[in-house]
Amino acid sequence: MSQPLIDLVHITKSFDGDVVLDDLSLSVRENSFVTLLGPSGCGKTTTLRIIGGFESPDKGRLIFAGEDITKLPPNKRQLNTVFQKYALFPHMNIADNIAFGLKIKNKPKSYIQDKIKYALRLVNLNGFENRSVDSLSGGQQQRIAIARAIVNEPKVLLLDEPLGALDLKLRQDMQYELIRLKNELGITFIYVTHDQEEALTMSDTIVVMNQGYIQQMGSPEQIYNEPENAFVADFIGESNIVDGLMLRDELVEIFGAKFACVDKGFGCNQPVDVVIRPEDIDLVKPGDGALQGVVTHLIFKGVHYEMEVTTPNGFEWLVHSTDMVPVGEAVGIHVDPFDIQIMNKPASEDEQAVGVTE
Repeated sequence: MSQPLIDLVHITKSFDGDVVLDDLSLSVRENSFVTLLGPSGCGKTTTLRIIGGFESPDKGRLIFAGEDITKLPPNKRQLNTVFQKYALFPHMNIADNIAFGLKIKNKPKSYIQDKIKYALRLVNLNGFENRSVDSLSGGQQQRIAIARAIVNEPKVLLLDEPLGALDLKLRQDMQYELIRLKNELGITFIYVTHDQEEALTMSDTIVVMNQGYIQQMGSPEQIYNEPENAFVADFIGESNIVDGLMLRDELVEIFGAKFACVDKGFGCNQPVDVVIRPEDIDLVKPGDGALQGVVTHLIFKGVHYEMEVTTPNGFEWLVHSTDMVPVGEAVGIHVDPFDIQIMNKPASEDEQAVGVTE
């Protein structure tokens, strides 16, 4: 396995006495697509700005390709940043916007012209050299901002919520464009977003952050299917998170009913959190389910039905299914053992489910 390209080592950062990053360590490997994901105020943008050189850590070091660049100014680093607000120069045409960094570096005119054409071709905007910024749509302006960054041949491209201002269809189109660019150019992408679906779609590594800490780091599949705590489970996709009692290995009690599972090592008769994704719940005949309830809400979502099933204790289970069960019908709840995720109870507030206090 290759050595990390970027290492953040014990980074701490405060603003006006508020700790934003608390002893954060993170490694990013070359040619990876790493997404920093979390709610507003979790520290993801501050982490990106420290990598970019726009903020200095109070403590810790930033290592880039084996060299300590903690105090190196942004223009001396082998990376470029694309912001949500495109930051294009309105008084310049598209060619001059793209060429801005190259002119500062005193590159030859012929080199600059070749680079402009190359970058426009990469972002599928051939022939836009003489267009004004105001004549472009939001998606086109964001592509120009990306073109301006990649002509400088950075080793790393930092993207700070670059699709946040775009409508849904355009966001999806640009997601595919960014994946294509990353694969064609071989550049390491570090991407900041609060959009869980965007992170799952685009990344090969997701770093879930909350309150200045890394809650979990792994592949999209690991983060979604094997969340390490209630916060990650609730932040990545929709989840049913319920109190459980681990009776013994591979057997958990939920609301008085026993469910087989595959988890081990939690001890006997130990309180735990149980995570069950809505798509993993099968609605069966009342007598065939470990729990019984009544369908109390139903919405058609296009690819599936979203239902709420209320059990006698008052808990509302969220269920996604391609099979519709009408409101008012009694059902049983069945979950396969492999689809039940057992977690230790939160050790701190930042590990709790989003919006849930205990």
